[in-house]
Amino acid sequence: MYARRETAVNVIEARGLTKVYDGRAVVRDFAMTVAAGDIYGFVGKNGAGKSTVMKMICGDALPTAGEVVLFESDRAAAGAAGAAGPDEGGVRRIGVLIEEPGLLLNLSAYRNLMAKALAWGIVDGPARCEEVLRLVGLSSVGNKKVRGFSLGMKQRLGLAMALLGSPDVLLLDEPFNGLDPEATRAMRNLIVRVNETLGITVVVSSHVLDQLDRMATRYGVIADGRMVREMTAEEVAAECRSSLRVRTESPARALALLEEAYPALAFKAEPDGAIVITGDYDDGAISRLLAGAGEVVRELSQGHRDLEEYFVELMEGGAQYV
Repeated sequence: MYARRETAVNVIEARGLTKVYDGRAVVRDFAMTVAAGDIYGFVGKNGAGKSTVMKMICGDALPTAGEVVLFESDRAAAGAAGAAGPDEGGVRRIGVLIEEPGLLLNLSAYRNLMAKALAWGIVDGPARCEEVLRLVGLSSVGNKKVRGFSLGMKQRLGLAMALLGSPDVLLLDEPFNGLDPEATRAMRNLIVRVNETLGITVVVSSHVLDQLDRMATRYGVIADGRMVREMTAEEVAAECRSSLRVRTESPARALALLEEAYPALAFKAEPDGAIVITGDYDDGAISRLLAGAGEVVRELSQGHRDLEEYFVELMEGGAQYV
């Protein structure tokens, strides 16, 4: 996991966002904060509302209620009754790859980019198109028709389009979907590179947790259209670290002994009577303490909380909504 950068400015703030389609709330009272320099892993099941949130952030959909504030601006474009979408000036500083990139298959990669550059009025379009092709590693095939591209190449071209306007923030919705391991690794490395070398803040919506684990500095978990929890990569690592599971004949007495002897450790009493210990523990010392106090130890086993298990617990209601 990556360590979070020292940041001061919030580039995205969602406040009480709600989106209703056909009488059904797909996003409800949603709050989110993304700081400059983050690679923000946005985690949730299919249908949880991730894409809808990203569309509201970039202005493709207006919220039914709540507001989106970009780059700590107080300005907001008027939305639906009582709601506010993002400021238009802020939206222009966001690059987006949501769903499929909408490529013209009979055109070359370069001409696809030039079509976008002309539509967006980008100054010195040809030079900028060449630059983003180099950035995503497609310079050598820039004049080839997109029809012959692999899925991984099409995704990289989609990312090049998102970078065309020199954004400060990238919104990437499921960029690893359908990619083979080599293309997945290439996409991950590219995301990290644009973050580290260009200083672009990246929000990555994905269910491919092992890839997020390799690059995210901060996470947000959405379930049923609500933000369950936001946390740093360090907090996730701490909650997924190794643990010690202890079972004795007298759980309450054992817990009291352990809490008194090791105030710096964290203890959790399980429904089956086991005690789960996390922190910088010494399993040998714990065993000796309990035996010395006359406790009969029935189980002393090491455990590790799996990253997928951790996020599934959150998505299925393992934490209170914030």
